Amino acid sequence: MRPIPATSSCLPAGGRLPGFQHYFPRRTVKLARKDYLFTSESVSEGHPDKVCDRISDTIVDAFLGAMPEARVACETLATTNRIVIAGETRGPEEITHEYLAHLARLAVKDIGYAQDGFHWETADVAVHLHSQSADIAQGVDSAGNKDEGAGDQGIMFGYACRETEELMPAPIQFSHKILQTLADVRKSDPNSPLGPDAKSQVTVKYADGKPVGISSIVLSTQHVDASLSPQDVRAIVEPHIRGSVPEGWISADTVWHVNPTGKFVIGGPDGDCGLTGRKIIVDTYGGAAPHGGGAFSGKDPTKVDRSAAYAARYLAKNVVAAGLAERCTIQLSYAIGVSEPLSVYVDLHGTGEVEEAKLEKVLREVMNLTPRGIREHLQLNRPIYARTAAYGHFGRTPDADGGFSWEKTDLVDAIKAAVA
Repeated sequence: MRPIPATSSCLPAGGRLPGFQHYFPRRTVKLARKDYLFTSESVSEGHPDKVCDRISDTIVDAFLGAMPEARVACETLATTNRIVIAGETRGPEEITHEYLAHLARLAVKDIGYAQDGFHWETADVAVHLHSQSADIAQGVDSAGNKDEGAGDQGIMFGYACRETEELMPAPIQFSHKILQTLADVRKSDPNSPLGPDAKSQVTVKYADGKPVGISSIVLSTQHVDASLSPQDVRAIVEPHIRGSVPEGWISADTVWHVNPTGKFVIGGPDGDCGLTGRKIIVDTYGGAAPHGGGAFSGKDPTKVDRSAAYAARYLAKNVVAAGLAERCTIQLSYAIGVSEPLSVYVDLHGTGEVEEAKLEKVLREVMNLTPRGIREHLQLNRPIYARTAAYGHFGRTPDADGGFSWEKTDLVDAIKAAVA
């Protein structure tokens, strides 16, 4: 390869380095694809990793319920009849290790595990939580003229689109809904043959950029009756799956794979080790939008991995709900110990009704994006997190007690007024 020609600090006449076009050819604009298939997966509350997310978020709720300013960074591991909880906390002394072990058992019981290999009552629960690092605390705590800083450096993304009424991508939204429906069916019938562990996968067909149908459905679900065949399981779940997606989206051409490996009796942490934070794409947008990398579960809202990701989704959803774009991606970035975000980036994917640079300025005006500002605006210092541990943190209905507050569209008028 020819070396790049040496040049002075000034460009030659014409403003172009000689021979440089050979290394950086003229860019061509690539139009977005209109017709394609896209797939997302979800996992049930009984999936090993989700069991761990649920326990970790149950511990977050316990601390925030006792002290709204508590700090928690909690990880859980689960395997055959064993649960290990570790991390750092700062909170009231009455939240003992024994009490947290009891809460972990109740979470496992609610999920539905009372099997020989993983039983809520007999599993060994070890709690290894210790005090939060003073070095981390000094960066986050307010002092003098210093506002509360971010709990870590990092990038967070939020996304919204018009594919569903929840303003979520269709593949992940319907993957979640299938599993939520099957969990409700299982819990409402004590004689249900379905077990807690399950995974779904939905491939959506897009025409002219819009979702129009389901190309394939994959469902693997635990069953307590070992004699059931995949055909038997499909007969049980198919009516509920059809009721979970828009009418007409499943056609004669839709490909079904139900328990494609055959028998699925051994499930949950007895069949596969679980760990907090391993299902971040399931938790967010199913791969239809970027993810900053940080997990949510087990973290109190001073950790911007969680709170700023909620804020980014909140802003993106309100932008789309305001009619300013068909799709919106927002990125926020932070430095540990620093209050203000380092950057706010907006991408409307060519569907916008307003300039993205203007919107980036407006969003800083309509919402305080410091860690304290986010927590106060969305009222995040409450015990509202165990419910987020399965079936997605986004695309959910806001609860009366403040759960899923980031799914509200109460900023629509403020954003419209600010960009007018």
